Formats: sequence, C-alpha cells, structure tokens
Amino acid sequence: MYSPYNVYPYPYMPNMLMYNPDFWNQFSSPHFPSPYGGMHNYLIELKDYGSNPFVVNIEKVTKQNNNFRTALWTGKYLQLTLMCINVGEDIGLEVHPDHDQFIRVEEGQGLVKMGDSECKLDFQRRVHDDYVIIVPAGKWHNLINTGNKPIKLYSIYAPPEHPYGTVHETKAIAEAAEENHR
Repeated sequence: MYSPYNVYPYPYMPNMLMYNPDFWNQFSSPHFPSPYGGMHNYLIELKDYGSNPFVVNIEKVTKQNNNFRTALWTGKYLQLTLMCINVGEDIGLEVHPDHDQFIRVEEGQGLVKMGDSECKLDFQRRVHDDYVIIVPAGKWHNLINTGNKPIKLYSIYAPPEHPYGTVHETKAIAEAAEENHR
C-alpha cells in the first residue's frame, strides 16, 4: 500500500539514481569526475597545463603519475610538479638558494634529510601518506624512499624550478637534463 513508487511519484524517483555509481559513471570525464569514482574514472593527460586556469583532483593525478618528474602546471610565479620515487631511490640531494618548496606525500614512505650544507644534514624525519615537507630557501634536502612501494608526491615551487613542459621518465634522465640545464 505504501510502496515508494506510489507514495513518492516523480520527481523523487529519478533521485534514487544518484546513489547508483553506474548512473554517474556515464557522465565521468577528467573535467566532471564521478563522485563514486576511483582512478579508472579520473585519468587525465599528464602534461604541463601552462598558465591557464586549472582545477584537478591532486591526489588522483599524483597517484596516476609514474614518471620521476612531470611538470603539471607552470606559471610565471609558481610550478606544480608530480614525482614518483621508486623503491630504494631518492630525489637527490639539492638546494634552492632563492625559493621555498612545498612537498606533499600522497603514497609511500621515506626519510627526509635537511641541513645547512651537503655534509651537515642534521634535520631528519620519517614521512608517509599525507605528510607535508616544507623546504626553506637555502636548505640542502633529500627524500629517500625507505618503503616497499614508490613514493607518489607533488611539489610546489615558487618561482618555477623546471622548464615548462618538463617530463623526466627516470631519475637518470632528470639528472642528465639538469646537468645540461646548468
């Protein structure tokens, strides 16, 4: 007698569809992802989207990236890069004398080392999923993967650190490109 189909006629019946993932998946795309979606519903082309307005699910694209480094957005004053640090590898000891760096680990675990010189890395912390690393200008730093799966992270440089469109599939390619860049 009180069936939902008799009590709640249109417009309520179609609203039941919004709880069905198959309904939402028909509309999913990189610009309109399904609210129920996993990675299969949110794959975008990993390229530099330049200084255009840009909105993205940062967690999903960070986990999608398998390149050592991919510049995802490069503007005049800021750059967003994605990184994948393989098991047993590291970012490489480096310093940025004139700008700060923000790093967020989305997946994996590692050891952060920082200090005032290459030989004095007296700041060390373990990090894993959801940790943020702030690197002040002039600090030597490195992130070493100590886990059993790749570290997936994104990094924000202000100002940009790498040329527009940078994609380095491996650490060796990145090191060679940086050597040529200097």
